[in-house]
Amino acid sequence: MRDKYISQWENQFNEQMKVRLEKREKMQAAESHPYKHGVKPTATAAELVKLYGDKEKEEIGETPVYELVGRAMLVRDFGKAAFIQVDDGKTRFQFYVKKNVTSEGGFADYKLCDYGDMIWAKGTVFKTNKGELSLEAQDFKVVAKSIRPLPEKFHGLTDQELKYRMRYVDMIMSKESREKLRTRSKIVRYIREFFYQDDWMEVETPMMHSVAGGATAKPFNTHHNALDMELFMRIAPELHLKRLIVGGYDKVFEMNRCFRNEGLSLKHNPEFTSVEFYAAWQTYEDLMDFTEKLMHGLAKDVIGSAKITWGENEIDFGSPFRRLSMKDSVVEHTSLSHEDLADPAKMIALLKSKKDLEIDPKKLDGLSAHKLMNLCFEEFVEGKLIQPTFITEYPTEISPLARRNEQNPEYVDRFELFINGWEIANGFNELNDPTDQLGRFADQAVLKDGGDDEACDPDYDYVRALEYGMAPTAGEGIGIDRLVMILTNSHTIRDVILFPLLKKETFFEHKDSE
Repeated sequence: MRDKYISQWENQFNEQMKVRLEKREKMQAAESHPYKHGVKPTATAAELVKLYGDKEKEEIGETPVYELVGRAMLVRDFGKAAFIQVDDGKTRFQFYVKKNVTSEGGFADYKLCDYGDMIWAKGTVFKTNKGELSLEAQDFKVVAKSIRPLPEKFHGLTDQELKYRMRYVDMIMSKESREKLRTRSKIVRYIREFFYQDDWMEVETPMMHSVAGGATAKPFNTHHNALDMELFMRIAPELHLKRLIVGGYDKVFEMNRCFRNEGLSLKHNPEFTSVEFYAAWQTYEDLMDFTEKLMHGLAKDVIGSAKITWGENEIDFGSPFRRLSMKDSVVEHTSLSHEDLADPAKMIALLKSKKDLEIDPKKLDGLSAHKLMNLCFEEFVEGKLIQPTFITEYPTEISPLARRNEQNPEYVDRFELFINGWEIANGFNELNDPTDQLGRFADQAVLKDGGDDEACDPDYDYVRALEYGMAPTAGEGIGIDRLVMILTNSHTIRDVILFPLLKKETFFEHKDSE
């Protein structure tokens, strides 16, 4: 039974792979383990380039003995000698092996080396006649034998789906992919440090919830067997983080993974990363200032420039971000006047005039003026907000967790940050009136009962928490994936996620038995 699972995999091996397997057997016969452990470098290629790269061949002289590791990316064999181009994940370097210079066992290992193998060499540094910095190997080892050949050397993976499915190969072949994903790590680290330096406390809240809430989105369902209990994968950490504000923590943040059972697009992945943060005794205006400062720092300190290029657009992260109400933005970018925003018929007429309207035009009739204004914003304004812009004053009707504005309760104290025409951040003064919150939950529940699978259930424990009293609080969420897309000039979210969701791969074709 066990052999069946092994053979159905190995039966797919091509001739190249079979040749490599034979080389592996020869290594074993020569008592050279094809998967060695305990091999460690004493230097990196980058360190040697820094030490010797600018020196002339004659200036280098006798150097200390170094041990380097990496993946063989190009082998130029001359019979009794060879140059091997090596990539250690950051920098390319070159090994030089030669019979009677390299140890007998080392040269034998080299003769069984293939493009793609993980290798080690120990030796001294020199420059070739062509000025190529190299390590003359006194000893050499194949550390991990590669059975499966890498793609063609100079083009890498050209099939986009394979690029995401086999990210490990994409990273081996594409320095651009590797550096882009490394930049993502730097961005996340910078954001964390930015919060630490401002005395925020990082926390971890549950990823499985008994109530689907914190945002309007369709959740993923799961089941806990021992408790015989339906659970939902986290849509947002918001309600748990605000419970911590009730409990007495003044400033909390979480770098979190969220899950939404929605479609995939160039800007959407069902599993995504955001940073959510909540501060007692602050307002949404304070968070706009905080966010603007964070964005300035990310561009300058991580990317190296306050001006970022995305496609044909130059985005200025260094200048003050524009702040504009939703009403004013719609009036600025459409033919509607402020008076028209109270007239559903005029907004419906404008929306129906758009050819590629995302909503079914038949559903427009009966929508409130506030919902129609929001649709006008989404259809006619969002995509034009290339430069960083805070949009403020959102209708209460579309903001179930935000605090009403005291002067005009039909609106909430809320903002969204748009960059490159995309929503990057969403923040507001938090609703801390338990009675108002209970009413908002009830409104959502009615929508859910009516078939809206994105509406949330009432979270009565959260209402109970608010009944103990929550300090005036402002909160915000920033989408990490989209932010990384902008900062790295990436045009699909899959480029900035290590392992984006893909359809399940079929490895074997099973024929029906006759």
